[in-house]
Amino acid sequence: MAVVAEAQFHVLAVDDSLIDRKLIERLLKTSSFQVTTAESGSKALEILGLREDEQSTSPVSSCQHETEVNMVITDYCMPGMTGYDLLKRIKESSALKDIPVVIMSSENVPSRINRCLEEGAEEFLLKPVKLSDMSRLRPHILKEKPKTSTRRTTVFKISASAAAPLRSRTLFRVAEAAQILPLMVEAKRKAMDEGLQPERTRSRFAGNSSSLPVL
Repeated sequence: MAVVAEAQFHVLAVDDSLIDRKLIERLLKTSSFQVTTAESGSKALEILGLREDEQSTSPVSSCQHETEVNMVITDYCMPGMTGYDLLKRIKESSALKDIPVVIMSSENVPSRINRCLEEGAEEFLLKPVKLSDMSRLRPHILKEKPKTSTRRTTVFKISASAAAPLRSRTLFRVAEAAQILPLMVEAKRKAMDEGLQPERTRSRFAGNSSSLPVL
């Protein structure tokens, strides 16, 4: 039976620091994610199909990006458009608002963290980002994905449970037939013998009719 490999989730990593960008790219690829990187918030919007000067409600054009982005992970402190600004643009877009966004920062500022989470960020990771942090990303992507695979599994389980009684009944009927068949053969043989018995009797009497006395 052929096994269909799980498709890689596509993560857009945004960071103005080349070193940090390479680090997060390596961590994501090590965790089996497909990765596209951007050095700024405006570049990230371009990859997502939403230009910086466009209205947030503008639909995403399919010709502007061919690969679906399943998550955006962005640095908070960037020149021009910050990670928080990028988060707001994504959540204000009717076409992009369902994409999970994760914020990274080297500064542990509670007010900043709360503001990002209130705006819709799924996670706030403190730099340096570690490999163990990658395991926290996939559940947020799965939460946003259609439950097609779950429904397929459920249908398979229901089908298997429905088939179990059928298999049981089939096996019972085979076993039952194995027991009944000899009885049927024996009954048929007896019926045949009983049907032939009068003929044998008549033949025996017919053969001995000459020896009977004539009255």
